[in-house]
Amino acid sequence: MGTSDWRNLLKQVEKKPALLIRFMKYNKPKERKHGFAKKPCVRCGRIGAHVGAYGLNFCRQCFREIAGELGFKKYQ
Repeated sequence: MGTSDWRNLLKQVEKKPALLIRFMKYNKPKERKHGFAKKPCVRCGRIGAHVGAYGLNFCRQCFREIAGELGFKKYQ
């Protein structure tokens, strides 16, 4: 179950307090202390394909879009 699935399920049980308590007890994702899910992209929030070099913290798609603005050049 990914993070988007968890949020969609949460929307369904928000109006039912008894189900919400039980849902949060068993299905809430744990806080990440290590790994790739710790630092999401600062621009779009994705957690995969992370470019952390030079303290950028962008996903590869966002990095590709703004690399020219940051001063990176593409060499072939």
